[in-house]
Amino acid sequence: MAIDVKTRLQELYRQWCGEPAEEMAPVSADGSVRRYFRITGGRRSIIGAFNPDRKENRAFLNLSGHFHRHGLPVPEIYASDLDRHVYLQQDLGDVTLYSLVSTQGREEGFSDRLAGLYRQALETLARFQIVGGRGLDTSECYPRPCFDRQSMRWDLNYFKYHFLKLVEIPFEEQALEDDFDTLIDFLMEADTNHFLYRDFQSRNLMWFQEQLYGIDYQGGRKGALQYDVASLLLDGKADLPWSLRNRLLDHYLGVAGNLTPLQPDAFLRFYRPYALLRLMQAFGAYGYRGLHQGKSHFVASIPYALGTLEGLLAQGALPVRLPALSEVWRRMIGSDSLRRKGREQRPGLTVHLRSFSYKQGLPRDRTGHGGGFVFDCRILPNPGRFSAYAHLTGQDGEVIRFLQQDQEVQRFLRKTEDLVDQAVTHHLGRNFTDLTVAFGCTGGRHRSVFCAERLAAHLQSRKDLRVDLHHRELAALS
Repeated sequence: MAIDVKTRLQELYRQWCGEPAEEMAPVSADGSVRRYFRITGGRRSIIGAFNPDRKENRAFLNLSGHFHRHGLPVPEIYASDLDRHVYLQQDLGDVTLYSLVSTQGREEGFSDRLAGLYRQALETLARFQIVGGRGLDTSECYPRPCFDRQSMRWDLNYFKYHFLKLVEIPFEEQALEDDFDTLIDFLMEADTNHFLYRDFQSRNLMWFQEQLYGIDYQGGRKGALQYDVASLLLDGKADLPWSLRNRLLDHYLGVAGNLTPLQPDAFLRFYRPYALLRLMQAFGAYGYRGLHQGKSHFVASIPYALGTLEGLLAQGALPVRLPALSEVWRRMIGSDSLRRKGREQRPGLTVHLRSFSYKQGLPRDRTGHGGGFVFDCRILPNPGRFSAYAHLTGQDGEVIRFLQQDQEVQRFLRKTEDLVDQAVTHHLGRNFTDLTVAFGCTGGRHRSVFCAERLAAHLQSRKDLRVDLHHRELAALS
């Protein structure tokens, strides 16, 4: 019998606040069996979650409470029902570090602002690992209390069976297993007395109220510092320049060194081997989620991960000898078919997002397609009428907070997202190449900019299209 997830969440919501939910809309979740819904009612928005894995839910809820007690930026938990596998948590919006890198990085390269966000992410990470690791009850961690030999073996087997076997990279089974043992023996010599977040990457960092918040830490446990640093800096699709990665690594060493005694040379000795372990786990996910389950986003990540692997190995000899693994890596890097993975699945549809002022007229459609939407944001409350916001734009935190907290704005956004999602599905099915969506307001600086940014963040969760974002009136001012 199918589980009525929405009914469970609606009942928990009513128990929590004493009122029925007004609306409930699904929120996408990459590669996960967990299901998330944005629930609105009483002029506020929260996230409802369903996960059939009770032990994973328990780990997440316990870690959330532990992190809150240590002042770490995680979503607040409002209510939970472990027996029914549901819980309610704070709504942190839709903007991730990855979406910021994807939109702004394309426009301006890796600017000082983006580099500053990554520095903030590493500062947050160090606090999770070191401050959050203090007094942690590892008996509640799942599926293991520590990132130990068994955990590493699972990751390496994931790589072997769900990537190497699927892409038909030849290897000698026993020689590869021997190298797995050698690598694990070496990694276990590192200091593992800290919190290991397990999946600290740009999609799991939410940008909310001018701060990065961590999500999806339910697999966290005790472990080494190096693993999470590599998870963030080597995040394939973010594709950070190596020079920036190296500067950020130095920044992390300084921050972590202020929180716990840290020897940089000892840290760096284990950094690349842990980075390679993390990368092999990622390849396993790309194989299973992408090649086996057919999810194009994971397939498209393979060429990026190969570039990261090549860059890691180009930095010199490893501190541990791994002949069979090294041969496998060499074959992967040299595989033209792997380098081409995902190209045939790259998006053929571009969604052109525009903000504009009605005073200056409608934006010109330069695609020649002539189709799409124009949404009138003048029906929404206008922050430009208030002197505190008049000199700001829809990209500024104060204006974002002003509009986000308004229920009518949230309802407007949900409806526009539904319409655009329907059009995107149609266009992809017909192999159309362009869809234009324009948001207009009085001056083209506040409401229209905010709405275009929010829709861009929403569409970034789609891996089968490109997003082209342009603010006409703001560009005219620069």
